[in-house]
Amino acid sequence: MEINNSRFLINGGKPLFGSVKVSGAKNSATKLVVASLLTEQACEFTNSPNKINDLMITGKLCEHLGSELKMENDRLFISTPEIVTTSIPENYGSLNRISILFAGPLLHRKGYAEIPIPGGCRIGSRPVNFHLDGLKALGCHVEVKDNYYILKTDGLKGTNVNLDYPSVGATENILIAATMAQGRTTICNAAVEPEIMDLVKFLQKMGAIIEISTDRKITIEGVNKLYGASHYIIPDRNQAASFAVAGLASKGDVYVENAIQDDLITFLNTVRKVGGKFEVKDRGIRFYYDGPFNSIALETNVHPGFMTDWQQPFVILLTQANGISIVHETVYEKRFGYVNELKKMGAEIELYNTCLGGMNCRFANQDYFHSAVVKGPTELHAAEISVPDLRAGISYLIAGVIAKGETVVNGAMYIDRGYEDIDSKLRDLGAVIVRL
Repeated sequence: MEINNSRFLINGGKPLFGSVKVSGAKNSATKLVVASLLTEQACEFTNSPNKINDLMITGKLCEHLGSELKMENDRLFISTPEIVTTSIPENYGSLNRISILFAGPLLHRKGYAEIPIPGGCRIGSRPVNFHLDGLKALGCHVEVKDNYYILKTDGLKGTNVNLDYPSVGATENILIAATMAQGRTTICNAAVEPEIMDLVKFLQKMGAIIEISTDRKITIEGVNKLYGASHYIIPDRNQAASFAVAGLASKGDVYVENAIQDDLITFLNTVRKVGGKFEVKDRGIRFYYDGPFNSIALETNVHPGFMTDWQQPFVILLTQANGISIVHETVYEKRFGYVNELKKMGAEIELYNTCLGGMNCRFANQDYFHSAVVKGPTELHAAEISVPDLRAGISYLIAGVIAKGETVVNGAMYIDRGYEDIDSKLRDLGAVIVRL
């Protein structure tokens, strides 16, 4: 596994045209691979984004724990006949947040786990208390020692878990752990993102019993054993939205193959409100420019709301819209940490610590700059900028594509966490971009 500090050089100012294929979803693939450790039998995944760094890290972690893993093109094969260690190296905890999700497989198969306190993108606190409270409710003893969570159990048992916030990661963690817990587990106020549903489908194929209610309630009937299964990983809706914005903001015409309308309903509605054009086809969605963009008020939320990971690319589009747009971030309190670099490119964006453009959110009356006012249209110009996190990184690439001159984007490793061959795919659309 190689994680480098390369950067991108973009000569922008040209519209994008052509077709681009969306890879399998990073946020689904990594969790599915972890869930495969619940069984000793082999599992196979297709449409797997094998070149994405986060999945490479997850694969290395699985191999450390005892998995046999092989990647071929977009196929991933994994089997874990034996867990050879219950301790995850601390350096993996600082790379991303996936290590905490290994709790369920390790507890079921060994009754013990040592998991480093996780890291990840600097977009907010993202505490794991929801994860730990859920595991404790299932019968896991938790203590903190030397930057590690020490987890122990004599056997997990079904329980009722009521999440204070519909956290995606906590829902996934409890789902994985509850599938083989004794008795029934109910998760109330659960996350219901498409990636959650993909995990549920895979676990069901393995032999789990999971029911989804309409009121954000997930019920799991624990089973004694799970089995190997094959699964097609859903396409990445974050990639789909990013390529859509790149096409629109550059005033081009881009067909996003594998973009799924069902997973992009709110995004598509917002594209239409801002004045962008799209055409849903059998195997993807075409996005194209046909006139000026309008300013809008936008608020992020949990699914089925406007996804927080769509916010950064969409802000680039709003810099090209006529008038004043308002963006209210309600999911992560520090998600606007990328704005200062965009100002170097001429973007007119101001941040506020109040709830603008919508109802008060959980960050109200706190000193978090979680609302933005975007003035457009602004002609962006080239600059040298540095990436703070994955989704900010893709927005910087889009900004570089539409800005005139040569833009240098430092920190390609962040973008590589979630986008396979991003420079190659942008070149196929006509972008002038090289990796340095």
